Amino acid sequence: MSSSANPRGVTRFLLAGNGGLVLLFLYAPIILLVIFSFSGAKDPGVWGGFTFDWYRDLADDDRVQNAIGISVRVAIFSTIIATVLGTMAALALERFTFRGKKVFDALLYLPIIIPDVTMAVMMLLFFTRAFDLIDAMFGTRFAKGFWTVVVSHVAFNIAFVSVVVRARIAGMDSTLEQAAGDLYANRWQAFRHVTLPLIMPGVLGGALLALTLSLDDVVVTQFVSGPGSTTLPVYVFGLIRRDVTPLINAVSVVMLVASLVLVVASLAAQRASEGRRRRDLAIPGEEPS
Repeated sequence: MSSSANPRGVTRFLLAGNGGLVLLFLYAPIILLVIFSFSGAKDPGVWGGFTFDWYRDLADDDRVQNAIGISVRVAIFSTIIATVLGTMAALALERFTFRGKKVFDALLYLPIIIPDVTMAVMMLLFFTRAFDLIDAMFGTRFAKGFWTVVVSHVAFNIAFVSVVVRARIAGMDSTLEQAAGDLYANRWQAFRHVTLPLIMPGVLGGALLALTLSLDDVVVTQFVSGPGSTTLPVYVFGLIRRDVTPLINAVSVVMLVASLVLVVASLAAQRASEGRRRRDLAIPGEEPS
């Protein structure tokens, strides 16, 4: 009895220790980042006393505020477009059969597979040739800027949204859509009242992923951005190359907090959606589980 209990205790101890090391490896840099964002020293890795000066500088820096505004606008526009197109692509691949479906399926996931640098060069060449063609045909000259960044973010975000939504659709009971058809609902009514509420957690998850990737992207954005379209990650990357101060730590903490807020909001929205769906599907007279 004791001989069998001892190995189990050792195994649990090792598993707990391994879990603790993994958590330490993941979260220790984040904790240090938050701590040193309040350091009074000019070196971002040296503690120089507690201060809020770097956050005050962050609030007073017009260039940082401008970069934050551009990042938020790019993320919102690209997320909305990528979520709509990615959801439509997921529905087409899961619910319909058409010529070239396998080719479309393979091409859709290329942005997930190829390196960011390759994606950046592809988008740069695309915009260069497209702008030259438009100039030659219509005499109108376009330059890289806000909308080139938005289109580039949409290009790689569609694949990620489609993956999340397809996973949700694959786990959905298709007989519910058939039942809606039996009750004389047309395709739009069945999608609006049955399919969309059921896949909404996947849509929200894909939108959150697209928003996060857009806010964090550096490589692609740096290739396709122009004057007046510098996002916050690109601006921070430029600060690292010029003058490293704890201001970078403060900016990074702000981005971290924004990401956490998005995650919490997404989880709350998914939980609320699941709760509404369970109440709608509950049998009258019975409490939903």
